[in-house]
Amino acid sequence: MDDDAPLASEITTRRLKRARVQTRGGGDEPSKANGNNRENQERSSDASDGSPNPEEREDSPDDFEEIRPKTKRNRVAEGTSGVPNRADERLIEVIRGDGKLIPQAVKHWVERYEKNPKPAVAELLMMLFEACGAKYYIKEEFLDETDVDDVVVALVNLARKGEVEDYQSSKKKEFKNFKENLVSFWDNLVVECQNGPLFDKVLFDKCVDYIIALSCTPPRVYRQVASVMGLQLVTSFIFVAKRLAAQRDTTQRQLNAERKKRADGPRVESLNNRLSATHAQKLVIDEMMRKIFTGLFVHRYRDIDPNIRMSCIQSLGVWILSYPTLFLQDLYLKYLGWTLNDKSAGVRKAAVLALQNLYEVDDNVPTLSLFTERFSSRMIELADDIDVSVAVCAIGLVKQLLRHQLIPDDDLGPLYDLLIDDPPEIRRAIGELVYDHLIAQKFNSSQSGSKGNDSEVHLGRMLQILREFSTDPILSIYVIDDVWEYMKAMKDWKCIISMLLDENPLIELTDEDATNLTRLLFASVRKAVGERIVPASDNRKQYHNKAQKEIFENNRRDITVAMMKNYPLLLRKFLADKAKVPSLVEIIVYMNLELYSLKRQEQNLKTTLQLIKDAFFKHGEKDALRSCVKAINFCSTESRGELQDVARNKLKELEDELIDKLKSAIKEVIDGEDEYSLLVNLKRLYELQLSRSVSIESLYGDCITVLHSFRNLDDEVVSFLLLNMYLDVAWSLHSIINSDTVSEGSLSSLLSKRDTLLEELEYFLNTPPAVRAGCKSGIQLACRVCTILADVWCLFRKTNFLSTKLERLGYCPDAPILRKFWRLCEQQLKISDDTEDEDVNKEYIEETNRDAVMVAAAKLIASDTVPKDYLAPEIISHFVMHGAGIAEIVKSLITVLKKKDDDVSVIFLEALKRAYCRHVELSKSDDESLKSESFQECKNLAVRLAGLFIGAARNKHRPDILKIVKQGIEYAFQDAPRQLSFLEASVLHFASRLPVPDIRDILKDVQKRTEDVNTDEDPSGWRPYNTFYNSLQEKCAKSDGIQDEKEETIARRRGRPRKRRNIEGKRLFDEHSSSEEEDSINTSDQEDAQGEGDKEDEEEDDAPLIHALKSSSKLRSLRVSREENRG
Repeated sequence: MDDDAPLASEITTRRLKRARVQTRGGGDEPSKANGNNRENQERSSDASDGSPNPEEREDSPDDFEEIRPKTKRNRVAEGTSGVPNRADERLIEVIRGDGKLIPQAVKHWVERYEKNPKPAVAELLMMLFEACGAKYYIKEEFLDETDVDDVVVALVNLARKGEVEDYQSSKKKEFKNFKENLVSFWDNLVVECQNGPLFDKVLFDKCVDYIIALSCTPPRVYRQVASVMGLQLVTSFIFVAKRLAAQRDTTQRQLNAERKKRADGPRVESLNNRLSATHAQKLVIDEMMRKIFTGLFVHRYRDIDPNIRMSCIQSLGVWILSYPTLFLQDLYLKYLGWTLNDKSAGVRKAAVLALQNLYEVDDNVPTLSLFTERFSSRMIELADDIDVSVAVCAIGLVKQLLRHQLIPDDDLGPLYDLLIDDPPEIRRAIGELVYDHLIAQKFNSSQSGSKGNDSEVHLGRMLQILREFSTDPILSIYVIDDVWEYMKAMKDWKCIISMLLDENPLIELTDEDATNLTRLLFASVRKAVGERIVPASDNRKQYHNKAQKEIFENNRRDITVAMMKNYPLLLRKFLADKAKVPSLVEIIVYMNLELYSLKRQEQNLKTTLQLIKDAFFKHGEKDALRSCVKAINFCSTESRGELQDVARNKLKELEDELIDKLKSAIKEVIDGEDEYSLLVNLKRLYELQLSRSVSIESLYGDCITVLHSFRNLDDEVVSFLLLNMYLDVAWSLHSIINSDTVSEGSLSSLLSKRDTLLEELEYFLNTPPAVRAGCKSGIQLACRVCTILADVWCLFRKTNFLSTKLERLGYCPDAPILRKFWRLCEQQLKISDDTEDEDVNKEYIEETNRDAVMVAAAKLIASDTVPKDYLAPEIISHFVMHGAGIAEIVKSLITVLKKKDDDVSVIFLEALKRAYCRHVELSKSDDESLKSESFQECKNLAVRLAGLFIGAARNKHRPDILKIVKQGIEYAFQDAPRQLSFLEASVLHFASRLPVPDIRDILKDVQKRTEDVNTDEDPSGWRPYNTFYNSLQEKCAKSDGIQDEKEETIARRRGRPRKRRNIEGKRLFDEHSSSEEEDSINTSDQEDAQGEGDKEDEEEDDAPLIHALKSSSKLRSLRVSREENRG
């Protein structure tokens, strides 16, 4: 049987003459390789190809002669002292070398071609082959008799032998510009031949035949290089076609003008001849472009190599844009639409960018109407593409569609949701779209000539958008951040201030709009001085160059100048508004206070400070208080001279007034009056103490009295009393540690306050607040008690003061207190953070949730404040019980323990036991679902802990795993069969991660433990033991089976690779005419996916084709020799 037939058929199925090649005797030629499937040049079979206008190539003789490469030396021009003439250098060497020499080399080659075509064409074709990496030569005398198919078959055989070099993908320095030079060569060649050889129907017809044939071969390097050359030829042909079209139009106008003068004559005849010749040339060039399109593009745009597909789509975009008279029609546009669904992000991006360029040209839009109707929904979907760069480009494309009013606003709803998406690039792109379409309304022709203050108009439209997010300030900040870069009105400080002060009677702001505008002002001020208003995903610190810092400083100056006189007016107007005060007050932190002195506006700053102080005592909410404290602290440290003294005096007045108010409030509570005043002032003191030390010596005793005497105080009041006492102790300790000399009195005072605080906290451990499941009541106080206790213990841990003069400050809780502490923590862990309770103040919710409690407990272990023997296993036993947040905290603790102590096996085993004991306790109830749930939690914990020993860690920690398993078995058999379920719940998941020899030893151990036991007396009790034993036995058996299977597979894989199954693909589109072609695309996609899944049966994608061909050749030769021996 002829071995060449399948290969020739695969490469050249679109040629009518290839039947002759298939019947030709080819005993000397190697047969088709079995391993070509991975390098299949098309992702669908040719039989299913429905590409339009297929071209048939002309017949040519079949003779082909392979000539060994010969070294050509540069000819030395006469009289040049040995300097080589680069014009006579081989073409491939010119392409590999300096690209500047290409135009000259092309010019000399064209001159040689015009003198003697055959040797010049042979030289050009050999360059084409060498560009593909194959060194084959053709004798000029046999050029006309050489068949394209035979050449291509020989070239593929050369690749099969591994004698092909990939210049395009080479990392060598000399091939750095190979692709660019190759493209430049063909472009220069077309331009140089445009007045002659381009239309002789010999030179370029032959080149195009070879390029198309090579583009359909299995070796990827051939397809890559041939595609580059073919696509560039079309691009260069377009240049010539446009010149001919312009020349034809000029000639037509001249002919029309001449005919008006005289009907006949030599001039008219000359113009007629020129017009006919130009038109004929244009038809020839158009036909060559169509030939390359149908012979190369329609197959390569669906190539398995995404780089080839991307090149095709990029080129098509250029063709349509530069030569719309031929390519701007649905016949070609549909390929851009189809590749919007390509699995490669690079191809999708190329299609989107090509379409974006097309829609930028207004004249193209009418022709694109049907295409837009068909694919606009897909374009909008790509705005949420998994690849960020594709999504950003798609958003730009949607902007073009909006500019031409090709899509309704109703279709944009999903896009606006991306304003709060994670990738900042997508948010910025959507922000630009929102600004252009909704705020500036650039795409609305009726609004293009709007009159009036643009800043006011734009801000008004922005406020309309922000109304959608009024209930969530964080989302509002995201929207502002997205649009800020494009919206100049956000930097128009005077306009924003004017709108807030109602200076324009034509603009009336609602209270909601005024709140949003203050948020916008505050956020815009922060952005203008270089601050982030939206947290970065990577949490990296921002770095700014000198130019950026100058811009930020100028912005700070402009903000200060604009706010200087109006700031007191704004504060005074909104002083009582708790929603607006936080944003307005904190703006001063981003101002340049020195300008107050330079501009002689000291009085305005003094007024501002007084208003900030008034706001502090006007409000009791966390945000307002924090902003006021931050602002007045900033003024007291950043202002200069007299203004700094004024700010510090104002801060001192604030502290004194706050202490007086607290004394008065405490007296009111003691007298039996309302607690509200005490609560509000305790909050104020807490926020103030978070940033600075406030002397409350005179209040400390009163706080203790209130706590002792009024045990029925509101939980929130008690929480803030304890918090302020703790902060006072912390500031006192800070003062002592940083002092050069420490008096005995200060030490005694600190110890007294600490012990008093600990007594109060321990009272709540002995009589814990009522924390009920499904309810938040009491949880805030319980959480505060736990977190404050943990903080105090960490501050005064003994390791901080060992071998110092302050050693007596060291403290460590005893075991009973620690157990009570953890019991209170456990109660709070049972309360879900999702539980709603309208009576609970959610202002400090992030400080009083389950995560805060677990962090407090874990901190004690991580900092070695308490012994880890008890608390560490308890914490780890809750690893998988309370959601992702708690799991991350426990995981971080385990990481710390591993770094500190290599022996974590004891802690892990103890944690497993604690979880199992909870299950045993719950098993006493009649609730079967509760039993099942607790048992599953034991399993999940074991799986999670065992999962920490994976990969290399499994071998490294094998002794730890073995220790857990052996001691776990010991624990399970201590009270058999009652505790045997511990084997199934916990030990099994660790044992299964051990090597098979260890597992066999474990099986012998447990079997020995049951030798003298009658397990049939209590079948249900011994069921976990049987499950444990059978599971490990099965693992051993499976391991043995896998080893046998591997040996069998090694022997079996010597044979021929399995054929791919032909899986019917799902259509991407339902309505277009080329359904067969589309089906073939999708079918090939699934075949590729399957091929990638069967990696053990196929070679890698890139170079390995040649290796596969080699190995197949060896196998065939071996098979032939065996058959001869049999014969």
